[in-house]
Amino acid sequence: MSLRHAILGLLSIQPMSGYELKKVIDESVGHFWTADQSQVYRTLTALVEDGLASRRTVVQEERPNLHLHSATERGLAELDRWLASPLQRQPSREPFLARLFFADRMSVDGIRELLDTRRREVSEQLAALEAIAVPAEATETGQVLRLATLANGIAHARAELDWLDTTERQLERITP
Repeated sequence: MSLRHAILGLLSIQPMSGYELKKVIDESVGHFWTADQSQVYRTLTALVEDGLASRRTVVQEERPNLHLHSATERGLAELDRWLASPLQRQPSREPFLARLFFADRMSVDGIRELLDTRRREVSEQLAALEAIAVPAEATETGQVLRLATLANGIAHARAELDWLDTTERQLERITP
């Protein structure tokens, strides 16, 4: 997946400004696809230049003008092409797992701190995901699918916390 397709997907739901896009990314797909503000604006500019999105300026009084972006027909066709294309396995990079793999070079306290730090990070991520307001009942296909990605993020965070507990118990059996 590219940020370009993520943004086209979000624009297929509704027109948004770059600021709104960044906020929506953080609040909806941020647990599996992130971008900083400058990446969002660069990608929007490229989408407009490529004819995949359009930009409309809304004049506002007492505030800066709002630049709303929408997916064009070409942009929606590109999104549909991408959605129908074969999914290619992406190489996985997990910096925490790389550290853990070599952590036997650290003291026992250092290893515990590494695990505790990861536990805090994952717990914070889980709390943020669980704090996202969800409707009592999904009534549209898109809503069901978006809630499914949230449930996936929650399940992964919970599974990692369980795995961290198991790893710590295994270490306690062999270390003083």
